[in-house]
Amino acid sequence: MSIEIHGTVAPGFEPVRDAFRENFELRGEIGASVAAYVDGRKVVDLWAGKADTTTGRAWGQDTPGVVFSTTKGMVATAFLMLEDRGLIDMDKKVAHYWPEFGRDGKADITVRTLLNHRAGLCAVDEKLKLEDFNDPAKVESVIVKQVPLWEPGTDQGYGATAFGMYAQPLFQRVAGESLGTFLRREVFTPLKADVHLGLPLDQNARVATLYPVTRDGVLFKMLPLVASGMGVEGEMYRAVLFGKGSAPRRAFTNPLHGKPGMNRLNEPAVRAMELPWMNAVATADGLARVYGALGRGGELDGTRLVSEAAIGRVARKQSWSNHDRVLCKPLGFSQGFTKDEAHLISPHEASFGHTGAGGSVGFADPTHKLGMSYVMNRMDHHVRSPRCVALCRAMYQSLEGWT
Repeated sequence: MSIEIHGTVAPGFEPVRDAFRENFELRGEIGASVAAYVDGRKVVDLWAGKADTTTGRAWGQDTPGVVFSTTKGMVATAFLMLEDRGLIDMDKKVAHYWPEFGRDGKADITVRTLLNHRAGLCAVDEKLKLEDFNDPAKVESVIVKQVPLWEPGTDQGYGATAFGMYAQPLFQRVAGESLGTFLRREVFTPLKADVHLGLPLDQNARVATLYPVTRDGVLFKMLPLVASGMGVEGEMYRAVLFGKGSAPRRAFTNPLHGKPGMNRLNEPAVRAMELPWMNAVATADGLARVYGALGRGGELDGTRLVSEAAIGRVARKQSWSNHDRVLCKPLGFSQGFTKDEAHLISPHEASFGHTGAGGSVGFADPTHKLGMSYVMNRMDHHVRSPRCVALCRAMYQSLEGWT
């Protein structure tokens, strides 16, 4: 199909535009944007497609979308800022800051162990609904009773939802305010970054409609993988559907979304909540500005988020598993930021950021002083979306001829 690509790329970054076009022509993109900064200069700013297929609303330069677990990178940024200010010590026990946490086998878990998905807390077993997160006291009464699934510190398992459940009350106790409030004042507003954790209701009309995996996608793509049990997706989805008591099943099935499933993220009331594992709403440029600062030593356009020393700490890989218990793939973390396989997002180990379900990504690469992001509204079933990977490869083709 013919698609009109809007925006600009700096000379030399044409491969990113070509890959962006191919995402529409070959990979089923509906609406999307991609942005990148190198050493403080915007080198990619592209958008195209539809924000809503029913109304025909076009995706614009300032169209934000729900970015799912890319949210976790913003959470990690907030914790990095607390550490840089001397307000939290990554190697102190979580119970030092949050005494109620230290029960049922959790007394010796450090902040670093928790943020790096090594605490055995990849899931919360007592069932919660999204609406329960309007009552923090209720949620905390549930999560403090959770027993680790393995001995803390001995293995890694991605806390798809649980990460945010624990991150919010810990941050609240240290900072005296919520993650969304802190990020808005200390990061998004000073950077002029169009990102929100807790979207104001009067801004919902701007947001792209989310399109979860279709019925055909389930029948013809996901179910064959489940039947075979082969590959990363096959192993993980099989465990979610049939692995009673498995880490993937426990990690992905609580809280309950109800019959609408992922379409709950199209509800203004859900977008207005602070769900620090999945519901940040962002433009590509907004995310790229945050990572543009992190990628160049912590500062962009006169706004400094953290020191260069802080960036050096998260540039180093702090945790790694060749077979993460939940995502069933090689994966690592550094204080909540993802360290992925070198052939996917970035070839440089110093890079850090986070991907989101369906395809979104935001990451920093100190090697090139790069901040890059991709936001879209059509989800797919891959653990790492081919659309995201194609854009990242095109970025490094532009930077260093990576193929």
